[in-house]
Amino acid sequence: MKKKTQHSQHRSSHLPPSSLNSGQTGWLCDTQHCPSPNFNQRPSGCPVSLLVIHNISLPPGQFGTNDIPAFFCNTLNIDKHPYFKTIGELQVSAHCLIERTGKVIQFVSFEARAWHAGQSLFEGQDNCNDYSIGIELEGTDDIPYTDAQYHSLIRLTKVLQQLYPLITPHRITGHQDIAPNRKTDPGPSFDWQRYKSALA
Repeated sequence: MKKKTQHSQHRSSHLPPSSLNSGQTGWLCDTQHCPSPNFNQRPSGCPVSLLVIHNISLPPGQFGTNDIPAFFCNTLNIDKHPYFKTIGELQVSAHCLIERTGKVIQFVSFEARAWHAGQSLFEGQDNCNDYSIGIELEGTDDIPYTDAQYHSLIRLTKVLQQLYPLITPHRITGHQDIAPNRKTDPGPSFDWQRYKSALA
């Protein structure tokens, strides 16, 4: 059986964070914290230099179920839906989730290595988890993301670019691009032009 870890929800806001909490390294202010046990330390001398955009919905195609935080914190009730039995033993996480409402939830410090990318490669450098930040959008490949999600993602990205200047526009990518034989997210429903033009 997977270890069950209780997660806390320190703060809650539908507004994206604007800065780091100086008292908690790598954690955002004014957002919900739901610490995941699924992380480890980044390799020494490996600076954060990549932002990876993902999507997730649990159960698939359903929104607003609160099952994503449970999944990232190893507390998913596998009896709730048949699909959950197929993922119940996985231990994964992302640094942040942006729900359909635009609400941001943080699971892992940006200074730590979240387990979001899996086997991956960006411009000849493998193990993207070592040097990347992973942001999950609640959604699917074929359902448009919400205006609120774009608003939160754009503001969050600008914060991350200030904190980690190696994350240039060129080094913002999708999961589908770093694991093309395994993953398809964030999919054709994600408007890259809208997103990146807002970062200019």
